[in-house]
Order: sequence, then C-alpha cells, then structure tokens
Amino acid sequence: MVVVGIDGVRFDTLASARTPRLDALAAKGFLRPVQVNPDGATMSGPSWTTMVTGVLPPVHNVFDNDFTRHRIAEYPDVLTRVRAHGLATYAAAGWPPLVSAASGGPVFLGGGLLPNDDPGHDLAAWDTTDDTITADACRVLAGPDCPAAAFIYLGAPDVNAHELGVGPAYVTSIERSDLRLGRILDTIEARGSYAEEEWTVIVATDHGHLDEGGHGGDSPEERTAWIAAAGASLPPVPPATLEQADVAAHTLTALGIAIAPAVGGGHDGRSPQGPDPTQWRLYGVPFGARD
Repeated sequence: MVVVGIDGVRFDTLASARTPRLDALAAKGFLRPVQVNPDGATMSGPSWTTMVTGVLPPVHNVFDNDFTRHRIAEYPDVLTRVRAHGLATYAAAGWPPLVSAASGGPVFLGGGLLPNDDPGHDLAAWDTTDDTITADACRVLAGPDCPAAAFIYLGAPDVNAHELGVGPAYVTSIERSDLRLGRILDTIEARGSYAEEEWTVIVATDHGHLDEGGHGGDSPEERTAWIAAAGASLPPVPPATLEQADVAAHTLTALGIAIAPAVGGGHDGRSPQGPDPTQWRLYGVPFGARD
C-alpha cells in the first residue's frame, strides 16, 4: 500500500500536463476531483492532516501550517495505526512538519525520512529533495523488508506555483513529479513477488493554486484537489463522491484494518458535537462507500 502525495497540483493544470504514469494509473482505477472540506482552509497543514488521520480540522485541530495544537496523538495518522497492528511502515517528505518536530509536527507520529534542511523557496533544492526521496523510497520498496504501508511526499510543484505562478515552469514540475511517480510504480511492479501481492496505490494533492500562485482562499482553483487510485482494494465502479479524509480510511481498509477510531466514537467529523473528544468518530470512509 503506497500513498504518493504531490503538493499543490491544480486540477485543471494537471489535465493539460503530460502525466502518462498518472494517466495509466487512473485508467486502471480512477482520478477524480475532490473538494477541500469547508471545515478546513486550502492549505497544506489541514489538508494533509485530514488525509492521513481520516478526521477533519475541528477534530485534529490543524487549521493552518502551525501544528503546535494538533490532536494527532488522539486521532493517530494512518501509519501509526498500521504499526499498531504489527505491520511495517515508511514515510518520507521534504516538508519538515510531516516527519519532524518543525512547526509543531510531526503529522506522522513515528517520523520519517527528511533528506535535508527545509528547502524553503529554492526550486532547485526542491527538485533535489524530491529526487532523493524518490530514490530512497524505491530502495525501500524494492527490498525484502518492504513496508505494508508507505507515504511518499513530493513538494516541488507547490513551490514552483508559489514562486512563478501557474505557468510553464509549474507544468514542468508536475511532469517531473509524474516521472518520479513512474519510478515508484516501476519499482513496485519489478518486485519478484509482485504477482502474489495485492498492491493499492493512491496519489493525491492537498489543494490548488491561484493563477498568480498562492492558496488559502475559497476560489474553485484553490479548493479543488484530486485523488487517483488503482489496485485490488478498489470498488468495481469508481467513486462518484470523495473526501480527502477517505485516503486514510481506504488505506486501512486495503490492509484489512478496521477504520474505527483508536479512541471514542460518535462524531461524524463535520463539526464538534460537544467538548468531549471521545464523542468523535472518523469522517473518512473507503472509496465508493459514500455513493
């Protein structure tokens, strides 16, 4: 089970980019737009946290890119949930809060590979970081101790949009991310035991961008994200309705792990129903279960 997160890839720009590996994945499964839930801003912090915990911002308490008041220990990330069932996991990201204590993180409580210091706004540094992450992920996925679940984050497209807007360089960065996705997929398919393994691959973005670059508002260009997936665990009919929280739920389902919360139960995730966090329940559901 692999989730590849590609930050800040606007849905309509994706359609105009040359992404043969993502297109081939979608042809085997689906690629659908998904609206960033109105309970969260169109920012990386709340969106990625929602995707990997299965609950919404009022529950995980991440509303921007400051994670200092997060409640991920109460509503653990999906890799922590997987490890609790005795399975190995892997995480790698160039954005520090995902895998380190930077800005109040990590989102993945077990941490993960952080290749170097935060590349900041250096476009070349982000390309190097994403290449390093891809190479390490391929090394791990090819090995005999391949994890049951992996999360691989690629951040260069988002930084390109921030620095240069939604233009040719941004499209090129998306296309480079597709090449990296291809290397990951090739590694999985080259495994000697691949024919006996039931892989699911999810690829997703967290938000879009304005034409001039930037996000955080409510325009369709910012609030329209997307999810693509293929694999044995998918329903026979592609889902018509998706939430970002469904990424965590489907990851657990694909591995045969119940999606009931680690603590409590009772809240549908849309908005708090009271002060007691034990009255909340996961919002995410497996792909297709909303239809």
